[in-house]
Amino acid sequence: MTMFRKDLPLPVLTPCIGICEVGPDESCVGCLRTLDEIARWGSMSDGERIHIMRDVLPRRASGTPLPRG
Repeated sequence: MTMFRKDLPLPVLTPCIGICEVGPDESCVGCLRTLDEIARWGSMSDGERIHIMRDVLPRRASGTPLPRG
């Protein structure tokens, strides 16, 4: 009997690193997500989570402003 099914998609990992502290800009100092992003994380689609992890968080870490719109 196999314990793992290869046909099921893998969930998107979380950027949480266990340093859960809100900074003065109201985002987590550990993972850089906003409080809204943290609250919604469980209900976001994989595409939304991937976008945040691949595009949004690296820009925040580098201090590059996000485009508006």
